[in-house]
Amino acid sequence: MSADGGSERPIRVLIVDDSALVRNILRRALSAEPGIEVVETAADPYQARDLLVRERPDVMTLDIEMPKMDGITFLKKVMAVLPTPTVIVSSLTSKGSALVLEALEAGAVDVVAKPSSDVASALPAMMRDLVARVRSAARSKVFRRVETEVPGCDEAAAALGVTTDAVIGLGASTGGVAALGRILPRFPANSPGVVVVQHMPPGFTSGFAERLDGLCAMRVSEAKDGDRILRGHILVGPGGDRHLEVRRVGGEYRVALVPGPHVSGHTPSVDVFFRSLARSAGPNAAACLLTGMGRDGAEGLKALRTAGGRTFAQDEASSAVWGMPGAAVELGAAEAVVDLATVPMAVLRAMRDRGSPSGSRILAARPLAADLTTGLGDASRPAAKAQAEGGSKGETQ
Repeated sequence: MSADGGSERPIRVLIVDDSALVRNILRRALSAEPGIEVVETAADPYQARDLLVRERPDVMTLDIEMPKMDGITFLKKVMAVLPTPTVIVSSLTSKGSALVLEALEAGAVDVVAKPSSDVASALPAMMRDLVARVRSAARSKVFRRVETEVPGCDEAAAALGVTTDAVIGLGASTGGVAALGRILPRFPANSPGVVVVQHMPPGFTSGFAERLDGLCAMRVSEAKDGDRILRGHILVGPGGDRHLEVRRVGGEYRVALVPGPHVSGHTPSVDVFFRSLARSAGPNAAACLLTGMGRDGAEGLKALRTAGGRTFAQDEASSAVWGMPGAAVELGAAEAVVDLATVPMAVLRAMRDRGSPSGSRILAARPLAADLTTGLGDASRPAAKAQAEGGSKGETQ
């Protein structure tokens, strides 16, 4: 399938929105783009269900707040039966933002914000954004979703004895919300400090961190400028116009939020983040580049490997989009390619074994666990909640 208007068949899109005005606007804008065809529109999930079965679109755009059935419930049903790359098109109110996060965790690959004010001037930029995300979604993989338990890391990982002068970095984009929701609850409460850069619009990362905090044994919060990176604590870089850097201040590692233009197409940029890890932490850092469109993070991961850090990339089979981790593999930036389920164990063992030669090996990824072969699933599962609520969060030092 062509995603750029080539000679192959166009990207076939189904639009689902309860507003006739919005459906018409989206239809006109998308239909005007080369290589995109709007096959149908639906006013509610019941119409959309029938159209999905009949048309089998390549991409679905989906509003969240709709009559008869909300978009989240509908999306979960779709992902369990007929997985379809889905772009959420929604207003970013505080309530809407929480729902969008739930949709991303349920399997949506991306989100576009409806203009909340000055619609006439904001609409062209919104439509350019939507077109780009629809093209990206058409190249993504989605997985059938089922409810399964997610085991934590084994007791050996929980007792690694890693000192506090260690940092674990994770970078992600398309598909990353669901991926992070799967792996972060698997880190034991006493794990080294984890810092996450996930490409997200402003206003989402605070709610994302709050949701993760309810799932994880580690404490999770949105990073603030100057925050110390501590054992038992996960910091999520805020979306917006600031890059996240890790800096050494005396004997401590701290987060710096630095205003700046896009780097590798993004702010915050994973490349900026990983390069700062290379400068400030070097051998005291391990990082993994997760699913995402484009190349952001590949050069930064290479810089970290050159500086003596331990470096990993998510494998293609478990990635929604193998753009970012695939670019890292092409550059030789990743010492190992691992499936999503093994990411926590890989980085924790790397921190335990600091100082041993990393070489240029590629670790044999074990077969995907049953929950990954059928889908990444909903992050808010009972086992993860029990892990988070059954004991105290990791203590800070």
